[in-house]
Amino acid sequence: MPWGTIVAIYFVAWWLVLFVTLPFGVRSQAEHGDIAPGTEPGAPVRPRLLAKAAWTSVIAMPVTALIIWSISAFFE
Repeated sequence: MPWGTIVAIYFVAWWLVLFVTLPFGVRSQAEHGDIAPGTEPGAPVRPRLLAKAAWTSVIAMPVTALIIWSISAFFE
């Protein structure tokens, strides 16, 4: 399988995993009890995006491997 295809699959898998991991561990300002003036009460206090990006990168690797394996096993 060409490297460009593998990178494209990883890119798509990375974004899918990111959207799955975004809600984990997020507390809203209303839950925290400290609502900043002029903001939505449902806005996150600490979204921890760098940690989620790191976890997403790690989790997307086996997801990509599974997708590549399934493509190779069933379509070649």
